[in-house]
Amino acid sequence: MTLSRTARWTTGWLFAAAWALSFPLFSTLGPHRLWGWCAAAGYLGAAAATALGRRRTALAAALLGAVAVPLLWLVLTGRGQSEVAVIERSGRLLLESGRVYVDGPAHVGEYTPYLPGMALLGVPRALLGGDGSGDGWAVRLLGDARIWCAAALIGCLWAARRLLTGGPFGGPRRGLLPVLVASPVVALPLAVSGVDLPLAGLCCLALAAAASGRPALAGAALAGACALKWTALPAVAVAVALLAACRGGRPAVRCARVAAGGTALLVLPGALLQPVELWRQVFAFPTGRAAVPTPASSPLPGHLLAELGPWGWYLTVGLLVVAGLAVALSLFARPPRTVVAAADRLALGLTLAFLLAPAGRFGYLALPVLLAVWARSVTVPGVSRVVAGSSRVGPPGGRPGGRPQARNERSGGHFA
Repeated sequence: MTLSRTARWTTGWLFAAAWALSFPLFSTLGPHRLWGWCAAAGYLGAAAATALGRRRTALAAALLGAVAVPLLWLVLTGRGQSEVAVIERSGRLLLESGRVYVDGPAHVGEYTPYLPGMALLGVPRALLGGDGSGDGWAVRLLGDARIWCAAALIGCLWAARRLLTGGPFGGPRRGLLPVLVASPVVALPLAVSGVDLPLAGLCCLALAAAASGRPALAGAALAGACALKWTALPAVAVAVALLAACRGGRPAVRCARVAAGGTALLVLPGALLQPVELWRQVFAFPTGRAAVPTPASSPLPGHLLAELGPWGWYLTVGLLVVAGLAVALSLFARPPRTVVAAADRLALGLTLAFLLAPAGRFGYLALPVLLAVWARSVTVPGVSRVVAGSSRVGPPGGRPGGRPQARNERSGGHFA
Protein backbone atom coordinates (compact mmCIF):
# COMPACT_ATOMS: atom_id res chain seq x y z
CA MET A 1 0.00 0.00 0.00
CA THR A 2 1.38 3.38 -1.03
CA LEU A 3 1.29 6.14 1.55
CA SER A 4 -0.04 9.54 0.56
CA ARG A 5 2.28 12.51 0.45
CA THR A 6 0.76 13.89 3.65
CA ALA A 7 1.30 10.56 5.41
CA ARG A 8 4.93 10.39 4.22
CA TRP A 9 5.73 13.92 5.45
CA THR A 10 3.96 13.31 8.75
CA THR A 11 5.93 10.10 9.26
CA GLY A 12 9.16 11.89 8.41
CA TRP A 13 8.56 14.62 10.99
CA LEU A 14 7.72 11.95 13.58
CA PHE A 15 10.98 10.12 12.85
CA ALA A 16 12.85 13.42 13.23
CA ALA A 17 11.12 13.98 16.58
CA ALA A 18 12.11 10.51 17.77
CA TRP A 19 15.71 11.16 16.71
CA ALA A 20 15.74 14.48 18.55
CA LEU A 21 14.33 12.89 21.71
CA SER A 22 17.24 10.43 21.80
CA PHE A 23 19.60 13.28 22.72
CA PRO A 24 18.02 14.33 26.04
CA LEU A 25 17.57 10.65 26.87
CA PHE A 26 21.07 9.41 26.10
CA SER A 27 23.49 12.33 25.59
CA THR A 28 25.56 13.74 28.45
CA LEU A 29 26.25 17.02 26.63
CA GLY A 30 24.12 19.94 27.76
CA PRO A 31 23.83 21.70 24.37
CA HIS A 32 22.77 18.45 22.70
CA ARG A 33 20.15 17.79 25.36
CA LEU A 34 18.73 21.30 25.00
CA TRP A 35 18.60 20.97 21.24
CA GLY A 36 16.86 17.62 21.56
CA TRP A 37 14.01 18.99 23.69
CA CYS A 38 13.48 22.05 21.48
CA ALA A 39 13.77 20.15 18.21
CA ALA A 40 11.45 17.35 19.35
CA ALA A 41 8.76 19.92 20.17
CA GLY A 42 9.25 21.59 16.78
CA TYR A 43 9.12 18.34 14.85
CA LEU A 44 6.02 17.14 16.70
CA GLY A 45 4.36 20.46 15.89
CA ALA A 46 5.39 20.01 12.27
CA ALA A 47 3.89 16.51 12.19
CA ALA A 48 0.60 17.78 13.63
CA ALA A 49 0.44 20.69 11.19
CA THR A 50 1.21 18.40 8.24
CA ALA A 51 -1.55 16.01 9.26
CA LEU A 52 -3.94 18.98 9.23
CA GLY A 53 -2.78 20.01 5.77
CA ARG A 54 -0.85 23.10 6.91
CA ARG A 55 2.53 22.52 5.26
CA ARG A 56 3.86 26.05 5.63
CA THR A 57 2.96 26.03 9.30
CA ALA A 58 4.73 22.66 9.62
CA LEU A 59 7.94 24.02 8.11
CA ALA A 60 7.78 27.11 10.33
CA ALA A 61 7.33 24.92 13.43
CA ALA A 62 10.31 22.75 12.49
CA LEU A 63 12.57 25.74 11.79
CA LEU A 64 11.49 27.44 15.00
CA GLY A 65 11.94 24.42 17.25
CA ALA A 66 15.01 22.82 15.67
CA VAL A 67 16.94 25.91 14.56
CA ALA A 68 15.87 29.33 15.80
CA VAL A 69 15.08 28.66 19.47
CA PRO A 70 18.05 26.40 20.37
CA LEU A 71 20.53 28.41 18.29
CA LEU A 72 19.56 31.76 19.79
CA TRP A 73 19.36 30.34 23.31
CA LEU A 74 22.78 28.69 23.13
CA VAL A 75 24.39 31.70 21.46
CA LEU A 76 22.98 34.26 23.87
CA THR A 77 23.87 32.14 26.90
CA GLY A 78 27.38 31.44 25.60
CA ARG A 79 26.94 27.67 25.51
CA GLY A 80 28.01 25.26 22.82
CA GLN A 81 30.57 22.65 21.87
CA SER A 82 34.24 23.42 22.38
CA GLU A 83 34.71 23.90 18.63
CA VAL A 84 33.06 27.32 18.86
CA ALA A 85 35.66 28.60 21.33
CA VAL A 86 38.46 27.04 19.27
CA ILE A 87 37.40 28.89 16.12
CA GLU A 88 37.01 32.18 17.97
CA ARG A 89 40.42 31.78 19.61
CA SER A 90 41.98 31.18 16.19
CA GLY A 91 40.41 34.38 14.90
CA ARG A 92 41.79 36.34 17.84
CA LEU A 93 45.28 34.88 17.38
CA LEU A 94 45.13 35.65 13.65
CA LEU A 95 44.44 39.33 14.29
CA GLU A 96 46.96 39.62 17.11
CA SER A 97 49.93 37.76 15.66
CA GLY A 98 49.08 36.35 12.25
CA ARG A 99 49.16 32.85 13.75
CA VAL A 100 46.19 30.57 14.32
CA TYR A 101 47.59 27.78 16.52
CA VAL A 102 48.60 27.68 20.18
CA ASP A 103 52.30 26.81 20.43
CA GLY A 104 52.95 23.57 22.33
CA PRO A 105 49.33 22.77 23.30
CA ALA A 106 49.10 20.98 26.63
CA HIS A 107 45.50 19.76 26.61
CA VAL A 108 42.65 19.06 24.21
CA GLY A 109 41.15 22.54 24.45
CA GLU A 110 44.34 24.13 23.11
CA TYR A 111 44.37 22.08 19.90
CA THR A 112 42.96 23.55 16.69
CA PRO A 113 42.37 20.65 14.26
CA TYR A 114 41.47 22.95 11.36
CA LEU A 115 43.39 24.56 8.55
CA PRO A 116 44.06 28.32 8.75
CA GLY A 117 40.99 29.32 6.73
CA MET A 118 38.72 28.34 9.61
CA ALA A 119 40.14 31.20 11.67
CA LEU A 120 38.36 33.71 9.42
CA LEU A 121 35.04 32.60 10.92
CA GLY A 122 36.35 33.59 14.35
CA VAL A 123 37.45 37.07 13.32
CA PRO A 124 34.06 38.74 14.06
CA ARG A 125 34.38 37.79 17.73
CA ALA A 126 37.88 39.27 17.83
CA LEU A 127 36.74 42.46 16.13
CA LEU A 128 33.75 42.94 18.42
CA GLY A 129 35.75 42.14 21.54
CA GLY A 130 34.47 40.47 24.67
CA ASP A 131 34.73 36.87 25.72
CA GLY A 132 31.10 35.87 25.37
CA SER A 133 30.22 36.30 29.06
CA GLY A 134 28.81 39.61 30.24
CA ASP A 135 28.60 41.03 26.73
CA GLY A 136 25.52 42.63 25.25
CA TRP A 137 23.17 40.47 23.20
CA ALA A 138 24.27 42.06 19.93
CA VAL A 139 27.94 41.29 20.59
CA ARG A 140 27.13 37.73 21.59
CA LEU A 141 24.99 37.20 18.54
CA LEU A 142 27.19 38.82 15.90
CA GLY A 143 30.41 37.57 17.43
CA ASP A 144 29.46 33.92 17.75
CA ALA A 145 31.20 31.73 15.18
CA ARG A 146 28.05 29.61 14.74
CA ILE A 147 26.20 32.55 13.22
CA TRP A 148 28.89 32.98 10.58
CA CYS A 149 29.11 29.24 9.95
CA ALA A 150 25.34 29.22 9.39
CA ALA A 151 25.58 32.29 7.14
CA ALA A 152 28.29 30.60 5.06
CA LEU A 153 26.19 27.46 4.65
CA ILE A 154 22.96 29.25 3.76
CA GLY A 155 24.74 31.66 1.42
CA CYS A 156 26.45 28.80 -0.41
CA LEU A 157 23.23 26.77 -0.69
CA TRP A 158 21.37 29.82 -2.00
CA ALA A 159 24.08 30.50 -4.57
CA ALA A 160 24.22 26.83 -5.59
CA ARG A 161 20.47 26.75 -6.08
CA ARG A 162 20.60 29.87 -8.24
CA LEU A 163 23.24 28.23 -10.41
CA LEU A 164 21.25 25.04 -10.84
CA THR A 165 17.63 26.18 -10.84
CA GLY A 166 17.80 29.76 -12.10
CA GLY A 167 16.21 30.82 -15.35
CA PRO A 168 14.42 27.98 -17.17
CA PHE A 169 15.34 25.53 -14.41
CA GLY A 170 13.81 27.47 -11.54
CA GLY A 171 11.39 26.60 -8.85
CA PRO A 172 10.24 22.95 -8.99
CA ARG A 173 11.52 21.95 -5.54
CA ARG A 174 12.11 25.34 -3.98
CA GLY A 175 10.69 24.39 -0.59
CA LEU A 176 13.10 21.52 0.04
CA LEU A 177 16.09 23.67 0.99
CA PRO A 178 14.34 25.11 4.09
CA VAL A 179 13.33 21.54 4.95
CA LEU A 180 16.97 20.50 4.67
CA VAL A 181 18.01 23.29 7.05
CA ALA A 182 15.26 22.26 9.48
CA SER A 183 16.26 18.59 9.37
CA PRO A 184 18.43 17.08 12.13
CA VAL A 185 21.28 16.72 9.64
CA VAL A 186 21.74 20.51 9.55
CA ALA A 187 19.82 21.81 12.57
CA LEU A 188 21.83 19.97 15.24
CA PRO A 189 25.35 21.00 14.12
CA LEU A 190 24.08 24.48 13.32
CA ALA A 191 22.87 24.98 16.89
CA VAL A 192 25.69 23.37 18.86
CA SER A 193 28.88 23.93 16.86
CA GLY A 194 28.49 24.83 13.19
CA VAL A 195 32.05 23.85 12.36
CA ASP A 196 31.29 21.49 9.45
CA LEU A 197 28.58 23.60 7.82
CA PRO A 198 30.80 26.01 5.83
CA LEU A 199 32.67 23.01 4.42
CA ALA A 200 29.40 21.38 3.37
CA GLY A 201 28.09 24.58 1.80
CA LEU A 202 31.27 25.19 -0.18
CA CYS A 203 31.28 21.60 -1.46
CA CYS A 204 27.69 22.00 -2.65
CA LEU A 205 28.56 25.30 -4.33
CA ALA A 206 31.59 23.72 -6.02
CA LEU A 207 29.53 20.86 -7.45
CA ALA A 208 26.81 23.26 -8.61
CA ALA A 209 29.38 25.52 -10.28
CA ALA A 210 31.02 22.54 -11.98
CA ALA A 211 27.67 21.24 -13.25
CA SER A 212 26.73 24.66 -14.62
CA GLY A 213 30.05 25.09 -16.42
CA ARG A 214 31.79 27.62 -14.18
CA PRO A 215 35.24 26.13 -13.53
CA ALA A 216 36.74 29.24 -11.92
CA LEU A 217 33.89 29.54 -9.43
CA ALA A 218 34.08 25.81 -8.71
CA GLY A 219 37.81 26.10 -8.07
CA ALA A 220 37.36 29.09 -5.79
CA ALA A 221 34.72 27.25 -3.74
CA LEU A 222 36.98 24.21 -3.51
CA ALA A 223 39.87 26.40 -2.39
CA GLY A 224 37.70 27.82 0.39
CA ALA A 225 36.67 24.32 1.49
CA CYS A 226 40.22 22.96 1.39
CA ALA A 227 41.41 25.90 3.49
CA LEU A 228 38.99 24.85 6.25
CA LYS A 229 39.61 21.09 6.54
CA TRP A 230 41.76 18.64 4.65
CA THR A 231 38.75 16.33 4.42
CA ALA A 232 37.52 18.57 1.58
CA LEU A 233 40.20 17.20 -0.77
CA PRO A 234 37.95 14.45 -2.23
CA ALA A 235 35.60 17.19 -3.42
CA VAL A 236 38.33 18.50 -5.73
CA ALA A 237 38.63 15.14 -7.49
CA VAL A 238 34.86 14.79 -7.88
CA ALA A 239 34.33 18.33 -9.22
CA VAL A 240 37.23 18.00 -11.66
CA ALA A 241 35.87 14.64 -12.86
CA LEU A 242 32.42 16.17 -13.36
CA LEU A 243 33.86 19.04 -15.40
CA ALA A 244 36.08 16.74 -17.45
CA ALA A 245 33.18 14.44 -18.31
CA CYS A 246 30.73 17.20 -19.21
CA ARG A 247 32.86 20.15 -20.38
CA GLY A 248 36.19 18.71 -21.42
CA GLY A 249 39.77 18.85 -20.21
CA ARG A 250 40.42 22.60 -20.28
CA PRO A 251 37.68 23.59 -17.81
CA ALA A 252 38.69 20.69 -15.55
CA VAL A 253 42.32 21.81 -15.53
CA ARG A 254 41.29 25.41 -14.92
CA CYS A 255 39.19 24.34 -11.93
CA ALA A 256 42.08 22.32 -10.52
CA ARG A 257 44.49 25.23 -10.95
CA VAL A 258 42.20 27.72 -9.24
CA ALA A 259 41.56 25.26 -6.41
CA ALA A 260 45.28 24.58 -5.90
CA GLY A 261 46.29 28.23 -6.14
CA GLY A 262 43.51 29.47 -3.88
CA THR A 263 44.23 26.80 -1.27
CA ALA A 264 47.93 27.66 -1.29
CA LEU A 265 47.12 31.36 -0.92
CA LEU A 266 44.92 30.71 2.12
CA VAL A 267 46.93 27.95 3.81
CA LEU A 268 50.59 28.57 2.94
CA PRO A 269 51.15 31.69 5.11
CA GLY A 270 49.94 29.85 8.22
CA ALA A 271 51.90 26.76 7.27
CA LEU A 272 55.12 28.77 6.90
CA LEU A 273 54.59 30.53 10.23
CA GLN A 274 53.79 27.38 12.22
CA PRO A 275 54.70 24.27 10.21
CA VAL A 276 55.20 22.05 13.26
CA GLU A 277 51.94 23.08 14.91
CA LEU A 278 49.98 22.72 11.69
CA TRP A 279 51.24 19.16 11.31
CA ARG A 280 50.68 18.30 14.97
CA GLN A 281 47.24 19.84 15.34
CA VAL A 282 45.69 19.40 11.90
CA PHE A 283 47.02 15.98 10.91
CA ALA A 284 48.53 14.13 13.88
CA PHE A 285 45.87 15.05 16.45
CA PRO A 286 42.76 14.04 14.44
CA THR A 287 44.37 10.73 13.46
CA GLY A 288 45.33 9.83 17.02
CA ARG A 289 49.09 10.35 16.62
CA ALA A 290 49.55 13.40 18.86
CA ALA A 291 50.66 13.39 22.50
CA VAL A 292 47.11 14.29 23.56
CA PRO A 293 44.41 11.80 22.52
CA THR A 294 41.60 13.12 20.37
CA PRO A 295 38.08 13.11 21.86
CA ALA A 296 36.74 11.87 18.50
CA SER A 297 36.43 8.25 19.55
CA SER A 298 33.10 6.92 18.35
CA PRO A 299 33.19 3.12 17.89
CA LEU A 300 33.52 3.23 14.11
CA PRO A 301 35.47 0.46 12.32
CA GLY A 302 38.65 2.48 11.84
CA HIS A 303 38.80 3.55 15.47
CA LEU A 304 38.15 0.02 16.73
CA LEU A 305 41.01 -1.27 14.59
CA ALA A 306 43.36 1.52 15.71
CA GLU A 307 42.63 0.64 19.34
CA LEU A 308 44.15 -2.83 18.83
CA GLY A 309 47.67 -1.40 18.73
CA PRO A 310 50.21 0.00 16.25
CA TRP A 311 49.48 -2.73 13.69
CA GLY A 312 45.78 -1.89 13.90
CA TRP A 313 46.49 1.78 13.23
CA TYR A 314 48.56 0.96 10.16
CA LEU A 315 45.92 -1.48 8.98
CA THR A 316 43.12 1.07 9.14
CA VAL A 317 45.30 3.66 7.38
CA GLY A 318 46.01 1.08 4.67
CA LEU A 319 42.31 0.36 4.27
CA LEU A 320 41.66 4.11 4.09
CA VAL A 321 44.19 4.46 1.27
CA VAL A 322 42.70 1.50 -0.60
CA ALA A 323 39.21 2.97 -0.28
CA GLY A 324 40.46 6.32 -1.57
CA LEU A 325 42.12 4.68 -4.57
CA ALA A 326 38.95 2.73 -5.32
CA VAL A 327 36.84 5.89 -5.37
CA ALA A 328 39.47 7.64 -7.51
CA LEU A 329 39.43 4.76 -10.01
CA SER A 330 35.63 4.93 -10.13
CA LEU A 331 35.88 8.60 -11.07
CA PHE A 332 38.15 7.66 -13.95
CA ALA A 333 36.18 4.62 -15.10
CA ARG A 334 32.69 6.09 -14.67
CA PRO A 335 32.88 9.85 -14.09
CA PRO A 336 29.74 11.54 -12.75
CA ARG A 337 27.73 13.57 -15.26
CA THR A 338 25.02 15.03 -13.04
CA VAL A 339 24.87 16.88 -9.76
CA VAL A 340 23.20 13.90 -8.08
CA ALA A 341 25.82 11.46 -9.34
CA ALA A 342 28.66 13.77 -8.27
CA ALA A 343 27.19 14.38 -4.83
CA ASP A 344 26.61 10.66 -4.33
CA ARG A 345 30.19 9.84 -5.32
CA LEU A 346 31.56 12.46 -2.95
CA ALA A 347 29.24 11.24 -0.20
CA LEU A 348 30.47 7.68 -0.75
CA GLY A 349 34.11 8.74 -0.54
CA LEU A 350 33.56 10.77 2.61
CA THR A 351 31.55 7.98 4.24
CA LEU A 352 34.37 5.50 3.66
CA ALA A 353 36.89 8.03 4.95
CA PHE A 354 34.93 8.68 8.14
CA LEU A 355 34.25 4.98 8.76
CA LEU A 356 37.87 3.93 8.25
CA ALA A 357 39.64 6.90 9.88
CA PRO A 358 41.62 5.99 13.02
CA ALA A 359 39.50 8.49 14.96
CA GLY A 360 36.08 9.85 14.18
CA ARG A 361 32.57 10.65 15.34
CA PHE A 362 29.15 9.49 14.23
CA GLY A 363 28.32 13.16 13.68
CA TYR A 364 30.79 13.34 10.79
CA LEU A 365 28.44 11.15 8.74
CA ALA A 366 25.96 14.03 8.61
CA LEU A 367 28.08 15.63 5.86
CA PRO A 368 27.60 12.79 3.32
CA VAL A 369 23.89 12.69 4.13
CA LEU A 370 23.63 16.45 3.63
CA LEU A 371 25.35 16.23 0.24
CA ALA A 372 23.06 13.47 -1.02
CA VAL A 373 19.89 15.18 0.20
CA TRP A 374 20.95 18.60 -1.08
CA ALA A 375 21.60 17.29 -4.60
CA ARG A 376 18.10 15.86 -4.77
CA SER A 377 16.57 19.06 -3.41
CA VAL A 378 17.81 21.09 -6.38
CA THR A 379 16.82 18.67 -9.14
CA VAL A 380 13.53 17.48 -10.58
CA PRO A 381 12.71 13.79 -10.05
CA GLY A 382 13.69 11.90 -13.20
CA VAL A 383 15.54 14.92 -14.60
CA SER A 384 19.07 16.02 -13.70
CA ARG A 385 20.77 19.26 -14.61
CA VAL A 386 23.70 18.36 -16.83
CA VAL A 387 25.86 20.26 -19.23
CA ALA A 388 26.39 19.64 -22.89
CA GLY A 389 28.88 16.90 -23.60
CA SER A 390 31.18 19.15 -25.65
CA SER A 391 32.99 22.15 -24.30
CA ARG A 392 32.64 23.79 -27.73
CA VAL A 393 28.90 24.19 -27.70
CA GLY A 394 28.07 27.77 -28.52
CA PRO A 395 25.09 29.98 -27.94
CA PRO A 396 21.92 29.68 -30.00
CA GLY A 397 22.62 30.53 -33.59
CA GLY A 398 25.70 28.34 -33.87
CA ARG A 399 28.33 31.00 -33.31
CA PRO A 400 31.59 29.39 -32.15
CA GLY A 401 33.43 30.38 -29.03
CA GLY A 402 30.34 31.03 -26.97
CA ARG A 403 29.74 29.87 -23.46
CA PRO A 404 28.60 26.21 -23.17
CA GLN A 405 24.87 25.99 -22.71
CA ALA A 406 23.25 23.89 -20.02
CA ARG A 407 20.31 21.65 -20.75
CA ASN A 408 18.07 19.14 -19.03
CA GLU A 409 18.54 15.45 -19.70
CA ARG A 410 16.83 12.39 -18.36
CA SER A 411 18.90 10.81 -15.62
CA GLY A 412 18.78 7.38 -17.19
CA GLY A 413 21.38 5.80 -19.45
CA HIS A 414 24.87 7.25 -19.53
CA PHE A 415 23.76 10.34 -17.64
CA ALA A 416 23.08 8.36 -14.44
